[in-house]
Amino acid sequence: MRQLDIPTGKHVSRRQLLAGSAALGSMILATGLTGCGGTANAAVHDIAFWHLLSGGDGVKMQALISAANKMTPGAVVHPTVLAWGPPYYTKLAMASAGGRPPELAIMHASRVPGYAPGGLIDPWDMGLLAEHGVTAADFAPRIWEKSQHNGQPFSIALDSHPFVMFYNTEVAAIAGMLGADGQLQAPASPQEFLETAREMQKVTQAHGLSFGYLGSGSQMWRLFYTLYKQHGAAMELTPGQPMKVDRDAAIESLEFMASLFDDTVAAKSGDISTGIAEFARGDSGMLFSGVWELPTLQKAGLPFDAATIPTLYGTPAAYADSHSFVLPRQLNVDDGKRRAVYKFVSDVLKGSLSWAQAGHIPAYQPVVQSQEYQELTPQIHYANAADIIAYDPESWFSGSGSDWQTFFAEHVQNVLLGRDKASDGWDAFEHRTNTLLSRPNPV
Repeated sequence: MRQLDIPTGKHVSRRQLLAGSAALGSMILATGLTGCGGTANAAVHDIAFWHLLSGGDGVKMQALISAANKMTPGAVVHPTVLAWGPPYYTKLAMASAGGRPPELAIMHASRVPGYAPGGLIDPWDMGLLAEHGVTAADFAPRIWEKSQHNGQPFSIALDSHPFVMFYNTEVAAIAGMLGADGQLQAPASPQEFLETAREMQKVTQAHGLSFGYLGSGSQMWRLFYTLYKQHGAAMELTPGQPMKVDRDAAIESLEFMASLFDDTVAAKSGDISTGIAEFARGDSGMLFSGVWELPTLQKAGLPFDAATIPTLYGTPAAYADSHSFVLPRQLNVDDGKRRAVYKFVSDVLKGSLSWAQAGHIPAYQPVVQSQEYQELTPQIHYANAADIIAYDPESWFSGSGSDWQTFFAEHVQNVLLGRDKASDGWDAFEHRTNTLLSRPNPV
């Protein structure tokens, strides 16, 4: 019989300890102590779960947690929501390094390469996950590939959330841009896109496209990296070596982005909130943003649809990331808790149709292939983005919510505002990146 574990925050009084075997059995049920034998098997494991999902995503996640908790009487998952971006990842790294991590956490797939090499997260046991009906074959190839580090899965993706194009169907129809299927005829070159936007501007009398970017490195990077990857270009960030990049493709992508902000195609300046608000009130025909904005647009009540970002440079690609489950390294793994975590994750994956309703593309393919998902509109119109995902180039400093994306804004925002040349902005960012590459991974 192994030693009893007392979960953090549970206290046993001297009187309780002296109450005798019958009272002890009652105490075990009430406090979640674990042991061996019939009573111990019914013990409740408290599972700490950290995530960075707020707003509508936070509401959806809480519903998934509540549903999964009802399906596993032997465990209760307690979520802690932390601020998105650097604060979250810093706290998660410190908790793992200090030996006080949660049993489970959400991490963007793009951030895993900065944590797995330092031993801050554990690999997943696919045999144990298979006991709950989830296998590697249940994930889209690109998403499963991203979960790997040195041949082992260090993350289990809940979704992919790509950068997409929303469009106003009434504006597009009046501008003569809808095909026979009622969907936007996708422009196939930068020039065709500009022409489409200008035709829509004639209808709205404001702008053809909404894209707020001021003060948001992540927003600028999402569009830039989509366009860059559509060139068929690679980007490699190898420690101790200069950044490997197609400079011409990078500069051309930035120049095209800058050409959008002429106060006809798109507003010269504006942040994410103003861009979304402009589209929601019908003052533009298109919006470049993430799928997570779907609930906001649905509440606005405007007629709209969505599609992957048009392929303007020959190679289909869409910037995306994945909310993924990771196992923070435990000093002493509690087998009961660890098994409860696997059960919880499998239940959330199987119930992720509700996550799709919030705009995200489920990573768990049985949900994507279900009739219920096939009937979701506009989700089904950009579901193919999961096949053309462009995750960030791997490095300890890259990924969603990283300082690297903030550095990108520092060097590129003036390019988009027309104050700096694209070549100067890119060269400065590349130099900054090479400085980072010369430094070791701090975690």
